[in-house]
Amino acid sequence: MKKEVLAAALLLVFENIYAQDWPQWRGSNRDGHVRDIKLLDTWPDSLRLRWSVSVGSGRSSPVVADGKIFVHTRQNDDEVISCLSLSDGQKLWSQTHVALYLANRYATEQGKGPFSTPTYHDGRIYTLGVNGLLTCFDAVTGKQIWQREFAKQVNTSQLFSGTSMSPLVEGGLCMVHVGDDRNGALIAYDALSGEEKWRWTEQGPGYASPIAVEIAGVRQLVTLTDEAAIGMEIASGKLLWQIPFIDEWNENIVTPVVYQDLIIFSGVRKGTFGVRVKQENDLWSTETVWHNTDLPMYMSSPVIIGAQLFGFSNKKKGQLFCLNPTTGAMTWQSEGRGGSNAALVAAGNNLLVLNAEGELLIVDARDKSFEPIKSYTVANSPTWSYPVVLEKQILIKDESHLTLWGE
Repeated sequence: MKKEVLAAALLLVFENIYAQDWPQWRGSNRDGHVRDIKLLDTWPDSLRLRWSVSVGSGRSSPVVADGKIFVHTRQNDDEVISCLSLSDGQKLWSQTHVALYLANRYATEQGKGPFSTPTYHDGRIYTLGVNGLLTCFDAVTGKQIWQREFAKQVNTSQLFSGTSMSPLVEGGLCMVHVGDDRNGALIAYDALSGEEKWRWTEQGPGYASPIAVEIAGVRQLVTLTDEAAIGMEIASGKLLWQIPFIDEWNENIVTPVVYQDLIIFSGVRKGTFGVRVKQENDLWSTETVWHNTDLPMYMSSPVIIGAQLFGFSNKKKGQLFCLNPTTGAMTWQSEGRGGSNAALVAAGNNLLVLNAEGELLIVDARDKSFEPIKSYTVANSPTWSYPVVLEKQILIKDESHLTLWGE
C-alpha cells in the first residue's frame, strides 16, 4: 500500500444508532451504498474482532434493522432464519424448516444455499429459500405471518444455484421470481396478507435481484430474467419493455444499477451496457447508449460513486475496474488475480471491496488508478455474502460464522 489518505466509511458517526440500517440486498436502495455518513480521519492499522457466532452455511447476506441482525442459513438439512442482537451476537429467536436440496452437478462447489438475502420492511422479515419457499415473519417475535410454496415450480437440478433472487418489497407488494429455465413466474403478493396481486409467466428467473426505478413517472421493477432485461410496472405487473439478454447457461446474475437516465446491465458473456429507457405517446422503447465488451461482470454487482462506476470483472482471475458510466470508457483496472468474486460497497468517497477469500480492501474512489489504502483479513473461510457497514463496525458472514469487526 503506497499511501495513507484521509478516509473512511468503516469508522462512522451517525446521528442515531439506527441511521444506517441495511434492510435488504445491497442496502436501503439495493445499490450497495452506505448513506448519510460523517467520516473520521484515518483507517486503523488493524480491525478488532468484537464477537463471532456460528450461524450455519449459505451465501445469503445478513441484513440489519433496529439494532437486530437477520441472517438466513443452512444447518444440515434445514434452512434457518435467525435474529441476533447487533451488540453482542446473542440469538433472540430463530425459525427452522426442512429444505432438502439437490445441487446441479456442475455447481456443487457453490453449496446448498440459501442464496437469497432476506428483506426487512415495516417490522417484518421476508425470506426466500433455495427451493422457492417464501415466508413472512414478524421481525420482533419470529412468528410466521404467511407463507407461499413453489417447490413444484423450482427444479433445483436445472438451476446452478437454486432460487437466488432476493425479494423486493415496494408499493405494498412483496415480489419474487421463481421457477427454472423451462418456466417460471414473477409474482407480487400483498406484503401484509400474502394475497396474490398479479403474476407474470412469460419468462423464468435469472439469478439477479430486481431494483425499483421510476421512469417517466412510472415506478418499475427492473431485473434480468433467464432471457431478457425487463421493466415492469410495479402496481399492475404490466411488462413495459424488454431487451434480449440470452446466456447459454442462463447465468444472468448481476443486479442492475442506475446512473442518471441510464440503467447499467452486465453479464459474464455479454460485457456491460448502458441503456436508456424512454416513453413517448404511451409507448416504451430502449436505446443501448454504450456497450463495453472488455469488462464483463459475472456474480459481482457494480456500484456508482460520483460520476464513476466500479465493478469486478471475471477476467484475469478477478479484476477490479473503474469506468465512465456515461460513455462506458474504462478509467482504470487492476492487474487481476483479485479472487473468484467480490462484494462492492460505496461509502462516501470510499470503495470497500470484500473478496471471496476473506480480504477487505479499502480504495479511494477519487484515485486515477488502483491503489488500495488498506487491506484487512476478516475471515479464514470463504466470504460470498455482502458485508454490512455500520457505525464504526462492519459485519461479515463467512462460510459458517457471523463476525463483527471494529476499531
